Amino acid sequence: MVVALGITWVLDGLEVTLAGSLEGALRDSPVLRFSATDVGLAGSGYVAGAVTGALFFGWLADRFGRKRLFSVTLSLYLLAAAGTAFSWNLPSYALMRFLTGAGIGGEFSAINSAIQELIPPRFRGRTDLAVNGSFWLGAVLAGASSLLVLDPRVVDPEYGWRLAFFGGAAIGVPILLLRRLIPESPRWLMLHGRAAEAEAIVAAIEARFIEEGHTLSRPGPGSRLRERALAPVADLVHALLWLYPRRTVLCLGLMVSQAFFYNAIFFTYAMLLTDFYGVSPNLVGWYVLPFACGNVLGPLLLGPLFDTIGRRPMIASTYAASAGLLLLTGLLFHDGSLTAATQTLAWSATFFFASTAASAANLTVGENFPLEVRALAIAMFYALGTGIGGIAAPWLFGILIESGSRGRVLAGYIFAGTLMAIAAGLAMWLGERTERRPLEQIAPPLSAEK
Repeated sequence: MVVALGITWVLDGLEVTLAGSLEGALRDSPVLRFSATDVGLAGSGYVAGAVTGALFFGWLADRFGRKRLFSVTLSLYLLAAAGTAFSWNLPSYALMRFLTGAGIGGEFSAINSAIQELIPPRFRGRTDLAVNGSFWLGAVLAGASSLLVLDPRVVDPEYGWRLAFFGGAAIGVPILLLRRLIPESPRWLMLHGRAAEAEAIVAAIEARFIEEGHTLSRPGPGSRLRERALAPVADLVHALLWLYPRRTVLCLGLMVSQAFFYNAIFFTYAMLLTDFYGVSPNLVGWYVLPFACGNVLGPLLLGPLFDTIGRRPMIASTYAASAGLLLLTGLLFHDGSLTAATQTLAWSATFFFASTAASAANLTVGENFPLEVRALAIAMFYALGTGIGGIAAPWLFGILIESGSRGRVLAGYIFAGTLMAIAAGLAMWLGERTERRPLEQIAPPLSAEK
């Protein structure tokens, strides 16, 4: 399950990193001839597609189930990613990036819902962070592949970037078959009057553990659910504004800050290296690899602490560390104290914590809202956070970098770091203890009978 669902973030990381690593090639392409602003605009189009897809497919996931949406959203991604390889101008490229983002965004809510509803409470934090952190495995793949496809001695530069996007689509094809093995969420099945199917899934899991010699503990107090075919949007509004307003403020703050922070830096990563440090576009992949490794290691190494030390102190500390390190890196960049290599190392250290913080934001949203609206809540916060913090960031930082002013770029870093610092304060003020607790204890289902 972790492999079949985690591939989504691998593909997302692949797409975003390819877009960043290929910026120089897109600007040098004799067909496209993009400016830095065009690249930033297309990046914003990808994010806008992710927002749209998350909302639309998140709404469907609460109505038709988590599993059914997996094939639809992944198929959309595959077709649009392959279509990007055949772009001939800015509108066609931006459209394909929008549709690619819609496929990835659509996967976001269904997959996070499935992970949280199928993983045992004592491992939920580390598992969710590890799966969301696998985004950066895709970044490693993209960075490595860009070194090959952007090498003019190997591939014609005009076809290299096209081959990179087409290869990203090819990776996802086998996953369509693997996902047939993923069960539907038993929680969702029970809510929709399919208790026999839910019982069969749970019984099979229990039987496998008993065969392996484990002794299962007796179940705790249960709850009775009223069958509900549909969860109206009014239920989501009721949960967000009436039942859990403090959680709503917390989740919005976490999602907006990390979205701006990430999209501001990453969508313009290659442009900063090429414009300020003179790095050749075909060598950007070498700088992406250590940066991506830092991002992969963060959730893997810090993830277990979210299940032991707890959510609130770990979320606050990772957000605060991200803010402090970005500010320090920005000041060193402004003073001209960094080289391309040391700039990359500084970013790697910063995003060791930032990738953990971003994954923790996704975990927080899914845990804090009821079963009936979980997928839609995840989609809505993703959409709001990415819409407010993510869509403008690539375009804004593209303008700042194109200005050639280190002072203006520093101002952008200060703003991004300030947002993360505010989110750290919100986590300490509004965060709750959700570690090692069943989801129904954190947010009882709206359909539960008293």
